[in-house]
Amino acid sequence: MPETQSAVADVHMLDRGYSREARSLLYQAYRHEPTFGYLFEAERPGYEQRVRATVRELVKQHFLQDLPAIGLLVNDRLIGIALIAPPQRRLGVTESWAWRLRMVLSTGFRCTRRYLEYHDAVAACVPGDSVHMLPLLGVHPQFQGKHYGEQLLTAVHNWCAVDETSQGVVLDTGNPRYLEFYKRQGYQEIGEVAVGPVREHVFFHANPQVLQTATG
Repeated sequence: MPETQSAVADVHMLDRGYSREARSLLYQAYRHEPTFGYLFEAERPGYEQRVRATVRELVKQHFLQDLPAIGLLVNDRLIGIALIAPPQRRLGVTESWAWRLRMVLSTGFRCTRRYLEYHDAVAACVPGDSVHMLPLLGVHPQFQGKHYGEQLLTAVHNWCAVDETSQGVVLDTGNPRYLEFYKRQGYQEIGEVAVGPVREHVFFHANPQVLQTATG
């Protein structure tokens, strides 16, 4: 997410009415990501359909469980989104047997197993239960390089910081292009996971009250 040009977007909390737009945006954001390439076997025919199905099922389950999502809108178009898993409910999506069955039927058993193993490995790096996690986030490729990624994370941090029980925000990426970007936004790397040939980096951003406690 290299940032080269100033821009301003409207920040909105999203509900399931944005499901279709969210699926389209996240598909565009993730279909070329190295982690998804391994998990859903980019070398095998049908890869794009498997990515679409995965994004569809994750977004569907997220809104079905009334979990929060923050969006960036430009001229009423959704151009950035972050799905948020709060501390008390952050493992609920993948623990759903209905979700797992739909994943197996749409992506196959092997890809579903790879995704669950990846999910569990990232979760093992998380520093305790009192964190918000970002299972999916992205800015539409047409709008990257204009500070929207920075705006999206700022909105996420501000929203999560209101929860006094939360220590901060955790996200992960297997794309080396984003490592310095996340560090510039105040993230610290807390773990690294092997996802096939991909090195998945797990990052943590402390909430303001945690920082104040540490320095007070």
